Amino acid sequence: MGVSVFDASALLAYLQGEDGSAIVETALEAGGACGAANWSEVAQKVCGHGRDWVLSRSLLLSYGLVIEPVTVDDAERAATSWRSGQGLSLADRLCLALGDRLDVPVLTADRAWGVAGRIRQIR
Repeated sequence: MGVSVFDASALLAYLQGEDGSAIVETALEAGGACGAANWSEVAQKVCGHGRDWVLSRSLLLSYGLVIEPVTVDDAERAATSWRSGQGLSLADRLCLALGDRLDVPVLTADRAWGVAGRIRQIR
């Protein structure tokens, strides 16, 4: 599969052992990145469910996952890709912008994203 960008939903599916977690693990082994906004979302969800963030963080980073900052170009691409009623959050659009910047597939468990372009559904 090669290097990928991971949406928060994909990393959460992996951490929780949900459907698609094996696909995420294989992709993590191949290398990849997560945007800072999505990384924050993963941390929030893990902590919000009373789970051990330090353990989850260590596990994800053990794969060599790179946490990418939001660049000005990412921010502008996310802003200009917004459409009323689209259903994509700012973090979603930042994740897609990162995939565009790195020119790699974006893994997600969020069906609302569809399957167009570089989007890869994990389940």
